Amino acid sequence: MAATKYHDVRITVLKKLEVPEIHQEYAAEGVHSHCAKYKEGHEYICKSVVKPEGFCSWAWVAVQDKVVFLALGHDYPWIKQPGTEIVCCADGLHPVLYKLERIDS
Repeated sequence: MAATKYHDVRITVLKKLEVPEIHQEYAAEGVHSHCAKYKEGHEYICKSVVKPEGFCSWAWVAVQDKVVFLALGHDYPWIKQPGTEIVCCADGLHPVLYKLERIDS
């Protein structure tokens, strides 16, 4: 049986969002109002559908299935650009939007 060929996938921090009304009501004292881990534009390359070093484990849970889908060569019909998906991490107090892009080699 042949090994599955995966495309690499670029993960880009597209936008860090703030939700002040939710943060004010639910966040504990001293908690940042935005994700402190990334800067917008930061990029990671995912090889063989393995979480890139330094990438947030919580965010990986939110993007992993989409990375696998793109890495297998599939496209999302609701996105204009083939091989691309936009996804948000699951942290409701510190949402971050990521752009996933299949790297066709």
